[in-house]
Amino acid sequence: MSSHKHHEHMQQIKERVTVAPELSEAEKSQTIKRLEEWVVEDKAEGIFYEELLEISQNIKPILAELGLI
Repeated sequence: MSSHKHHEHMQQIKERVTVAPELSEAEKSQTIKRLEEWVVEDKAEGIFYEELLEISQNIKPILAELGLI
């Protein structure tokens, strides 16, 4: 998924969480905070993966064996 499309989906999720009547304000805040943390973690994993691939193409089978890709 492209970065732009991923960003659009995250924005849609945040907007729906913000207006969800079944969630309290605290729940909305916690949910959005967790979503933002996941985005940062996801980006970090992608950067880590890309940097490892730059070091060596032989790293891909190792990452697959570990279940990381």
